[in-house]
Amino acid sequence: MASNGTSKASAPSTPAAAEDSDSGKWSGQVALVTGITGQDGSYLTELLLSKGYEVHGLIRRCSNYNTQRLNHIYIDPHNADKARMRLHYADLTDASSLRRWVDTIRPDEVYNLAAQSHVAVSFENPDYTADVVATGALRLLEAVRAHIVATGRSVRYYQAGSSEMFGSTPPPQSETTPFHPRSPYAASKVAAHWYTVNYREAYGLFAVNGILFNHESPRRGENFVTRKITRAVGRIKEGLQKRVFLGNLKASRDWGFAGDYVEAMWLMLQQERPDDYVVATEESHTVEEFLEVAFGYVGLNWRDHVEIDQRYFRPAEVDNLKGDSSKARRELGWKPKVGFIELVKKMVDEDWELAKRERVLVDAGYIDAQQQP
Repeated sequence: MASNGTSKASAPSTPAAAEDSDSGKWSGQVALVTGITGQDGSYLTELLLSKGYEVHGLIRRCSNYNTQRLNHIYIDPHNADKARMRLHYADLTDASSLRRWVDTIRPDEVYNLAAQSHVAVSFENPDYTADVVATGALRLLEAVRAHIVATGRSVRYYQAGSSEMFGSTPPPQSETTPFHPRSPYAASKVAAHWYTVNYREAYGLFAVNGILFNHESPRRGENFVTRKITRAVGRIKEGLQKRVFLGNLKASRDWGFAGDYVEAMWLMLQQERPDDYVVATEESHTVEEFLEVAFGYVGLNWRDHVEIDQRYFRPAEVDNLKGDSSKARRELGWKPKVGFIELVKKMVDEDWELAKRERVLVDAGYIDAQQQP
């Protein structure tokens, strides 16, 4: 891959304990992050770098660059005294690549954030979703276990769970709430959860599950409903589109800020004993409430711009997810910092600025806004 945002998948060099303007000296800790190019991966990498970690991310080969969420913290690895984030080619469907990089990088902590994480897409690609989300987690757990057996090292493992695992189980949902998944994605996450528990109990791995409820940010993918809404708000305000098509507006979710939630991930791996934790704001809001705040923030009425499209309804709906994160608050000392309204406004602010830049390109004739409804 080219040097504008990624590095070639080469073996990492010995880290230099050099002074860094953002985070001080290298702490000696090495983290391996799958899904590093995603929303959570980028926020987690920022956090780990700020704590002096060396961070290695596994990325899939792609014909298009998909590292834009990391560009602001990327340093070319040729600057060996400053570059403490490295990217390597691997895939959760390829066990040999996972074992090779675990053995080469020798991480102290492994964060498995990679997934086919879109619920609706999981109905269309169930086999692939299960292979990546469920069996992919098993492959990575086995790579970590084999590495520990071969080297005698201590490695701590974090598995990214999802509130979707609770599915139709009534709220509030905690660590003891039964799972009732309602999609191939959710069912795959349940499998990954129990694989992690099994490796903890059978082999003594320090392996934890973070059951994170919905967490959003300006870095959320544009095909997720929250970002789809805030992206539309900015474009509608700038005259670049008129309508946005959505599905179930009555679905209720416990929405938090992704930047807050990655701190909980890190805290889980700093405990004396491994355990599983729900991470949530303990507040639930409908999609309609999200629309009210997002459109109202810029002086628009969402009812003038939203149309319902049956294609966006799931084959099996999840009506209400609301977490009970009392265990994480008590044992980890974690609590969310960004509330619901602040989160929505933060996302709208970013997407309105993005739409303004897009407006400039449209006015200059570089892109065609007529492609949007």
